[in-house]
Amino acid sequence: MNPDLLTDAYDYTLPPERIATEPVRPADSARLLVYDRGRDRIHHVLFRDFLDFLAPKTEIFLNDTRVIRARLFGKKRSGGKIELLFNKALGDKEYLVMIRGKVLPGVRLFFDEGLEAEVSRLNPDGSRVVRFFLQGKEPGFDDLVALFERIGHIPLPPYMQRNDRAEDARDYQTLFAREAGAVAAPTASLHFTPELFETMRRRHPTHTLTLHVGAGTFKPVESPTILEHPMHSESFHIPPEAAAVLRSDVPLLAVGTTVTRTIEEFIRTGRTEGECDLFLHPGNPPRRVDALLTNFHLPKSTLIMLVSAFIGREKTLALYREAIEKGYRFYSYGDAMLIL
Repeated sequence: MNPDLLTDAYDYTLPPERIATEPVRPADSARLLVYDRGRDRIHHVLFRDFLDFLAPKTEIFLNDTRVIRARLFGKKRSGGKIELLFNKALGDKEYLVMIRGKVLPGVRLFFDEGLEAEVSRLNPDGSRVVRFFLQGKEPGFDDLVALFERIGHIPLPPYMQRNDRAEDARDYQTLFAREAGAVAAPTASLHFTPELFETMRRRHPTHTLTLHVGAGTFKPVESPTILEHPMHSESFHIPPEAAAVLRSDVPLLAVGTTVTRTIEEFIRTGRTEGECDLFLHPGNPPRRVDALLTNFHLPKSTLIMLVSAFIGREKTLALYREAIEKGYRFYSYGDAMLIL
């Protein structure tokens, strides 16, 4: 079988001290590994230098999703403690969540400020569908988000192995976050400072789209072959002016894997909104995105497979090994890579 289809072929060993649990300051002082595919050349610079490597007419796409305080701590009627991670709205006031512990359909959960959740059904993957109640009524999504802002916690990735702190509300959110709905940040964009962001906008036309990053982004591929993996689905929206640029032939830089997937979903389907479950890998490479700015991702994840869709699995793993050898910091608060 083609090794590119084997999940274990995307594994690598990361020393625990290479996992970033805090961001660097200033954010744009993070390190950046630049890989020029045309010249097969590697550069080691700082994130703030990435503009120096872009072609003059490159247009840049960002994800303007906003991370919500999606982690809630509550209790059962019996008094037993529970933890709920909001994932996404399903429609008709039903919501997909993950709950730590055994909670069966019909069980009510109780949170601060009178918020209650009732489990409607249990999904095969262990996630649950719930309905929320507040003072006997079912609040809409916007009202829920406002309540989460008061009683919830920033949903830091599990590999950080720490509770969220007040500064995470700033650090785990992009400068341009606008549309509430993500439970994970589009992490490549966390490296921007206001000064770098304005410099970028002066040099290159910059556009936004929305993909609400779900908890599935952290789910490792567990099937022996990657094509057996049930890809998670996330809600997206592309504004008309951004779609017009995507229909053109100008060179594009996607800031992040979420932007890449959204653009490539549009190129394949023509849809400007809906659910995106596109799985990019070496057998399904990008058709429209020319350059990718991204962080370093978990072994055997769909994200490292997406990077491999640009440059191949063997080159991806070789660059990751070099980054580890040179002391780069990995994952959400870590350093970054630019693929040209």
